[in-house]
Amino acid sequence: MERFTNIFTISQHLLASFQGMDRRGCFPRSVAAIARTLRPPKAGGLVRSIRGRHILPRKKKGADVGKTKRGKGTKLMLLVDGNGLPLALDRTSASPAEVKLIESLLDQRVLPRDPDRLIYDRVADCDPLRTRLAKRQIELICPHRKNRVKPATQDGRALRRYRRRWKVERTISWLFNFRRLVVRYERYSHLFLGFAQLAGVFTLLNKL
Repeated sequence: MERFTNIFTISQHLLASFQGMDRRGCFPRSVAAIARTLRPPKAGGLVRSIRGRHILPRKKKGADVGKTKRGKGTKLMLLVDGNGLPLALDRTSASPAEVKLIESLLDQRVLPRDPDRLIYDRVADCDPLRTRLAKRQIELICPHRKNRVKPATQDGRALRRYRRRWKVERTISWLFNFRRLVVRYERYSHLFLGFAQLAGVFTLLNKL
């Protein structure tokens, strides 16, 4: 850099040269005329650039992104066995209820047959869901909602197994040890699902 500083002189610097200015210290009208001929950027082009980051005049979008009470997000559905090992993982928009996503999650399991029992929280307290799972010979174990008006469908003996649901929460915490799943950085949904499945494989290999 020291060798090239002697090539340029102060008179060649545009801001340091006062010969092109008038008496008031302003640029001549020819320079202003050139500025008026410049075309504005296109509607779909770049608006501005800040330190190497381009900002586009459009909203951020992505597949499987839905609105919730706290904003927008993507929902991960996880199926584990009795020891907390992941068996199936699916992603979808955060808008639909989990009751509508349980059956599709069971179809993506790695085991050849359906589980005998499915332990879930109060979100799955839905009589039509119990009926559909019963046709598949799956017993849904979940506590009833506090504002339930219909009579109870299961007694306390079946709810004893609900104490083991902490293993599901533990597996979820294992998956969220991977920073890639805490915040969704991928625009494409299948890439986000691939990272989630890869985290499930690492968790499975680590616990076996």
